[in-house]
Formats: sequence, C-alpha cells, structure tokens
Amino acid sequence: MHLLTLICGIVLLSKAHTLKCYECPPGLPGTCRDNVIECPLSGQQCTAVRVTSYAGGSKVAEDTAKGCALAHDCGEASVNFGISKTVVNSKCCTSELCNDQPAPVPSKSIANGKKCFQCNGKDCTATLNCEGIEDHCISTTVTAGGESITLKGCASKLACAPESTMMRKATAVEISCCQGNFCNSASSTSAGLLLLVAPLFSLVVLS
Repeated sequence: MHLLTLICGIVLLSKAHTLKCYECPPGLPGTCRDNVIECPLSGQQCTAVRVTSYAGGSKVAEDTAKGCALAHDCGEASVNFGISKTVVNSKCCTSELCNDQPAPVPSKSIANGKKCFQCNGKDCTATLNCEGIEDHCISTTVTAGGESITLKGCASKLACAPESTMMRKATAVEISCCQGNFCNSASSTSAGLLLLVAPLFSLVVLS
C-alpha cells in the first residue's frame, strides 16, 4: 500500500511540475499562440528559438520556433566556419505560456581576440578570427558528394557541450572542440555533435 502511494505521488508530482507552453513548428510564424502544449518532461521550460544562418558575412536565412526545452539547451550557440556561420538563440522561461514573444536576434558579432584555424578547400592553415561568444576552436569532417571534407573554425561553449540536447538533435556528425588559440590544428578531445548550417531546424529542441 505504501509503495502504491509513493508511486502515485511521484507521478502526480512529475505532472504538477510540467509547464504549458506555446508551440510553433519552424516555418510557421504567426500560429504560435493558437497551439498550446504540455511539456512532456518534468523540468522542461518554455522556449522560443531563433536560428540565423550567415554566408560571407551576410544573413541568408532565419527561422523561428517555440516549444519546450531543457535548461541546458537555453542560451545562444554559434558555430563559425568562416565561409558559413549558424547562430541558435534559445530564450527560456519557467511560467505558464511565458514564451509568447519570439527569441531575440543574435547579439552583435565582433572579434573577441580568439583565433582558430579555418579551411579553404584542403588547405586548413588559414586564420579565422572568432566573434562574440565563440570561445572554442572546432574541427570536423563531413561527406558531400562522396568526398570527405574537413571543416575547421570557431564555436561557442554551448555548441560544443556534449550534454546539450540541441546538439544531439543536430546531424550525427562528430566534432572535436578545444580551447586555446589555433588548438584545432589536429584532432582534439571533447567530442560532441556538430551544429551545421542546413537543415537549420534539425537541431531545435522542441520536444
């Protein structure tokens, strides 16, 4: 009897700590307030997400979404390969239906003094000046058209965090992150998942 009471208490407690949030799938702006969901997990927060993609320093794509997320997925993440850059801004809150506003635009990117190697074709000796919150160097190899391509650049702490659900929902490409100028000259430790440019919303944590 005591065991049954304990189990019921745990279930009810978990239920009591789930939030109701606005949900808006990517690509459907303007419909968020009409769709309310209950977060499936205790401890999840309401979130609004903005994903912005840049090429050659110019913004080329932007999309927004809303839903539920874990606390360690909240914040701003950036991955910069020089020729392309993706910034994910996830704003979270902890009260009912608090994600009624869109996520803020990315913070202004200015050089922060950190330097990492960048690849131009097969030459990975070029210097990339990291910007804003990018405090790690990143390395990865992807396959495109049957050919392996090495990418190197700058990334933020959240983009490199292996525990981040945001990263696990990215494409299943392993990366190496490290700290220290030009530390991505060879394979480094702290493997995680890569925040690639497209498709942008394969990495959003709205579950």
